[in-house]
Amino acid sequence: MNIDMKKNARQLTGRIGEQAAERYLLLNGYEIVDRNWRCKTGEIDLIVSKPGLLIFVEVRSRHQGDSFGTAAESVDERKQRKVRHTAEFYLRRYNRTDSAVRFDLITVELNARNQAVKLDHYRNAF
Repeated sequence: MNIDMKKNARQLTGRIGEQAAERYLLLNGYEIVDRNWRCKTGEIDLIVSKPGLLIFVEVRSRHQGDSFGTAAESVDERKQRKVRHTAEFYLRRYNRTDSAVRFDLITVELNARNQAVKLDHYRNAF
């Protein structure tokens, strides 16, 4: 598989995982504030809210049997710092620095047909 095909496959896996996470969050009473919010410091996959709380969600997707470790393990300390820094930029940009915030992680496991078969939601993940 060439580099472009691998990149496209990774992007598809990520997109499917983010869609599954969004459906899950909507079904569980969260309001979607933004998707794939980008700035010079990085990207936040999903920004959602519940009354009185703004939640920055990192979504990680893997196929069953992947040998690269678990999706949760892929959110290392460096990634956590990057998400926090990007969230700080978001809060300043939209004058929401007084908002109560939380950082969640949603992991999605896909089968060989790119169907989400398992989703775990880690509240206050970091």
